[in-house]
Amino acid sequence: RRHKLYREEQNLTSPAAPLPLRPEASWLRFHLGISRDGLYPRSSPAVSSLLRDMQQFPTISADYSQDEKALLGACDCSQIVKPSGVHLKLVLRFQDFGKAMFKPMRQKREEETPEDFFYFVDFQRHNAEIAAFHLDRILDFRRVPPTVGRLINVTKEILEVTKNEVLQSVFFVSPASNVCFFAKCPYMCKTEYAVCGNPHLLEGSLSAFLPSLNLAPRLSIPNPWIRSYSFHGKEEWEMNPLYCNTVREIYPYSNSNRLLNIQAWDDLENSLQGKLRPSICAFPGNMDRHHYEMFTKFGDDGFLLHLDNARGFGRHSHDEISILAPLSQCCVIKRTTLLRLQLLAEPEYRLSDVMRESLLQDPLAPVLTEPHLLALDRRLQLVLAAVGTCIDTFGEATVVANDTAQPQSPAVHRAKLDT
Repeated sequence: RRHKLYREEQNLTSPAAPLPLRPEASWLRFHLGISRDGLYPRSSPAVSSLLRDMQQFPTISADYSQDEKALLGACDCSQIVKPSGVHLKLVLRFQDFGKAMFKPMRQKREEETPEDFFYFVDFQRHNAEIAAFHLDRILDFRRVPPTVGRLINVTKEILEVTKNEVLQSVFFVSPASNVCFFAKCPYMCKTEYAVCGNPHLLEGSLSAFLPSLNLAPRLSIPNPWIRSYSFHGKEEWEMNPLYCNTVREIYPYSNSNRLLNIQAWDDLENSLQGKLRPSICAFPGNMDRHHYEMFTKFGDDGFLLHLDNARGFGRHSHDEISILAPLSQCCVIKRTTLLRLQLLAEPEYRLSDVMRESLLQDPLAPVLTEPHLLALDRRLQLVLAAVGTCIDTFGEATVVANDTAQPQSPAVHRAKLDT
């Protein structure tokens, strides 16, 4: 089926031999490495190969993403987990059936998002997608798809390889003789919001696609700490400091590790990236956090996917304390997570230094400015302070969930039976 679709896209009608799916293809090895513990194992050679291939392989086709097509009524919406399409993004395809989400540069690294910006005028940032992958890997969550920066020739690698007439129609040459294009969608998609090459080259992030929903179904689940998206009123968690007691009584948070996983996902990564809650005067930072996604195969205790991270790292000068609500209200954290955070607060393993070194591996380095890197250390101290307050109030045994204990081997059990 995949070979047939590929040949149709390439207009290959000759009875040539089918293209082989190489077992060593980086995309295939990445998909096969997904487990209950994360999207990839620690020190995965498949991820290193995948990052290199996304950065080097020539594109063979380009198209709008499925969720943008859904908004235009041009695709099967049953295949969409969560339609969005407010900002420009494209699907680029490579050899070996590889596929990546391309998000172009919309905001320079040194620009801070104005504090009065509301969510629908905040740009998605390609460097935030890259930085989120590195941060997620440093925190040992391994739940952000592999992401790499790349300079794309918008003429040769998008316009000349796309067969989408709508995408072809939105390319134009600016007064400065740069090649530009924009998106077709109901909101910010017009020439005023176009992206332009210099004159053809454009920075962007490439995030590896997960397996298709047909092969690996996913669920989209409302976040109990959903943000308020109106000018009036607040959500219950914003007014009730005991809100977590209500959440604990609701399935699946009543009998699984889901609450611990949400705390790690919603609190730690979001707060360290400086994402903001929406309000009447401050942009929300990441509007995609109203739902979270999970692979259905791993059941209730599966890991939460960290997708759509382009709203992070917008304001290094502001720390949004409300993001810590799940942690401060529930007062629970995994021991392995706490140990990792404490290690990254030590001078010899400072989070900003580890991130700086990790991001130097990306072709678009420097990915983050120095103020954003230093803000990571400041926000880490805020997280640890929130944990410390919980421990002072309820005690370490109640707050820190011990997930470091290893199951005893059969030999140990036999020894106990013998005695």
